[in-house]
Amino acid sequence: MTGQVEYDGQVFPLSAGQRLTFGRSLECTVRLAAGDAAISRIAGSVESEGDGSLWWLSNDSDKRLFAVVDEFGLRSVVPPGRRVAVESPVRVVLEGADRVYSLRVAVAGPGRTGDGGAGGAGGDGVDGGGDGVSAPVPATGTLTAAGEKVMINSADRLALVALFAGYLEDPPRYDPYPRSYAAAAKRLDVPRTTLVKRIEHLRVRLTDAGVPNLMGWNALTKLAEYAITTRLITRDDLRLLRR
Repeated sequence: MTGQVEYDGQVFPLSAGQRLTFGRSLECTVRLAAGDAAISRIAGSVESEGDGSLWWLSNDSDKRLFAVVDEFGLRSVVPPGRRVAVESPVRVVLEGADRVYSLRVAVAGPGRTGDGGAGGAGGDGVDGGGDGVSAPVPATGTLTAAGEKVMINSADRLALVALFAGYLEDPPRYDPYPRSYAAAAKRLDVPRTTLVKRIEHLRVRLTDAGVPNLMGWNALTKLAEYAITTRLITRDDLRLLRR
């Protein structure tokens, strides 16, 4: 087995050279709700190229798009007839008429295990030797400013989690958009102005430290992407809201 698809408590193995399909048709490997006409008969598929070192997730529908949520909780759309490479665990989200369908896809390849974890040589950017992969060329010049020196305290983290919890949740609670300040403040039982001041102060500190695009009309979205991809907040932090 070189990977697997999980749906509704069931596990479907993936093997190189085989094609797994999902949709509402009886012919699909993973059958979604048969009576939901909002889901295509064959909505999509997962298959490998060659020996299983490269996997593709394809939208096989003529009409319906689906979303792919990466390991960080960030969402992208796959239109009909398009495909995307799968290199780490992803979640496929399909909008039905009355519910959301969610499949988790995890594949293995050179230096990776079936659960998407890093393994083997090269995980730290160092050539393991013997696989024909060259070591990266060291970069010169000044280091990229990425806000590493900005201290994030527990109150900052809690504020970030309250605003961006939707990115971290699994379907059907997954919601890749920042909450409003009012909703997040209510969740924390603090005044809205308190939360706004904390986030604004954090954005200023990160901007001063060189993190771009944290000011302007989509500042909260950019802050969410920064906080999640740099792991300032993770799914484990959702427990902070449940105390």
